[in-house]
Amino acid sequence: MQNKLKIINDPVHGFIKIPHEILFDIIEHPYFQRLRRISQTGLLSLIFPGAKHTRFHHALGAMNLMFKALETLKLKGVKVSKEEEKAAMLAILLHDIGHGPFSHALENMLMDDWHHEKISILLMNRLNKEFKGKLDLAIEMFQGKYHRSFFNQLISSQLDVDRMDYLKRDSFYTGVSEGSVNVERIISMMNVSDEKLVIDAKGIYSIENYLTARMFMYWQVYYHKTAALAEHILVQILNRAKYLVSQNVDLEAPSNLKYFLVKNKFDEATEEDIRRFTMLDDMDVFQAIKVWTENEDFVLSKLCRTVIYREFPKSIISSKPFSEDFLKQKVEKVNQYFKIENGEELVGQISRSLLPYDTEKQPIYLMDKTGSKFKLEESENQILFGCMENATKKYIIYFPREIL
Repeated sequence: MQNKLKIINDPVHGFIKIPHEILFDIIEHPYFQRLRRISQTGLLSLIFPGAKHTRFHHALGAMNLMFKALETLKLKGVKVSKEEEKAAMLAILLHDIGHGPFSHALENMLMDDWHHEKISILLMNRLNKEFKGKLDLAIEMFQGKYHRSFFNQLISSQLDVDRMDYLKRDSFYTGVSEGSVNVERIISMMNVSDEKLVIDAKGIYSIENYLTARMFMYWQVYYHKTAALAEHILVQILNRAKYLVSQNVDLEAPSNLKYFLVKNKFDEATEEDIRRFTMLDDMDVFQAIKVWTENEDFVLSKLCRTVIYREFPKSIISSKPFSEDFLKQKVEKVNQYFKIENGEELVGQISRSLLPYDTEKQPIYLMDKTGSKFKLEESENQILFGCMENATKKYIIYFPREIL
């Protein structure tokens, strides 16, 4: 009989335990194995060469942190049954199962407004059927329907194990040390009051450090102007490809990607939609982009060369939006230089905004030694909160370098 209680060696967290056999069965399932071929950070490796890690790595890391968080809570007297532990670990393990190629970059591009969480639930339900109802409680927790709300908070909130893993992992693989957070310290400060997740008051500085680390990672890594541009160009490529296909242009592409370029309506996902989606990964998209660098459509080939040969357009970042006239001038120059009429396909303005800490959406609560709870922003000991409660927005304009 196969031993399924494995230990996995992870470069970020060290040894990761698989304490329940069903976790191993889910990890071995083709739906989950596909995550090995889905980049955690899209095209970020074009800017930070080490960022080659996948959703597979991240899901295992988040599962590990869930196990550690529950162990901590049990030591503090919180009753957690084996079934609850198993369900919480399954829920976080599967939280990204619905991601498509290049993760967030192509969200909603392939199946209209099918957000990855919507597809995740769909795939969880299919797995639940396959595993004869063993994921019932995990799905309940994932959807926030379980009566003990701290489980859902550990899965999805402003202080969940998902964020803790991706910050530490992305910091590790990009080499950006500002994003490194002391997850062990944060987890050791976790507690439960009235079935809600709270943090021991003495852990306030670890929480502030976590929130500022997240803020730095967004502006220094995820919203880095070239990273934001790479993500935008990837969307532009798929948009252009879908447009050409709609004009009856026969684009060469792997069959699973071609399926989504041709089909436009996804009101209800069919069996074929799901089969195709769960076979689709970064490799399909990258292979197509590589082929399209030589396509006769100038815009498509130009965009694809940007990704394959890292020929990024000129980009300028500002805290204020660029004027329409400025954009029009660039479009006219592009049309003139390349002798085309659709220069607006190669010129554009994108924006990125960030609210480091939302005081309304699932606020973080601290608990003092007397058992009294209060919001993070109400603590007299907070130091950095003032710079985290306001949203920041940046604008990025891009255009071909040839017109400089």
